[in-house]
Amino acid sequence: MAHPIVPFLSQFRAAPNLLTLLRLFIIPFLVIEILDAHYRMAFALFLLAGISDALDGLLARWLSQRTTLGLYLDPIADKLLLSTLFLVFTHVGLMPRYVTVLVFSRDLGILLIATLLFATGTLRDFHPSFFGKLNTLFQIITLTAVLCERIFALPQVAMLRDGLVGLIAVLAPLSAAQYAWIVIRRMSAPAQTQV
Repeated sequence: MAHPIVPFLSQFRAAPNLLTLLRLFIIPFLVIEILDAHYRMAFALFLLAGISDALDGLLARWLSQRTTLGLYLDPIADKLLLSTLFLVFTHVGLMPRYVTVLVFSRDLGILLIATLLFATGTLRDFHPSFFGKLNTLFQIITLTAVLCERIFALPQVAMLRDGLVGLIAVLAPLSAAQYAWIVIRRMSAPAQTQV
C-alpha cells in the first residue's frame, strides 16, 4: 500500500520546516545587526539560527515529519545563512575577499553541477562529501570566531580566527575537487558496467 503524499502547502506546517523558515527569517536581522556593529546581538541571532538548525533535524526524526520541502529547504537555509555572513563580513572588512570568493566559487560550481545532473536525471542522490561536511563545519566555527573576536577582542581569539580563515581557504577548493571526483567516478561507472 502506497503512503499518502503530504500536500505541498501542508508541509509548511510541519514543526521542522517552521524552524527552518525561522532560520531564513533571522538572516536579514542578523545582517542589520552586523552592519550596525551590534555584535553581541548578532551572535545571539547566529546562536538562535544554529539551535533551530539542530532542532529541526531532531524534530523531523522524533515526530516523523520528514518532508520533501524540508529535504530541499533545510540545506538552502543553511547555505544562505553562511553565504550571507561571508558576504557581510567581507563588506565590513572582517573576512578576506579571497576567502569569500573561494567559498562562493565552490558553492556556485556545486550548485550548477547538481542542478544539471538532477535536471538531466543523470544523478539524483547528490549527497555531501566528507570534505564538504568538514568545510561546512569549519565555516560555522570560523564565522563564530569572527563574531567572538568582535565581542571579546582577545588576541587568542584573533589568532584562532586567522587560522580558521586560512583553513577555509584550503578546504573550500579541496571539497570542490572531491565533489568533482565523485561525480566523474559515478558518471563513468554505468559506462564501465555496460562494457
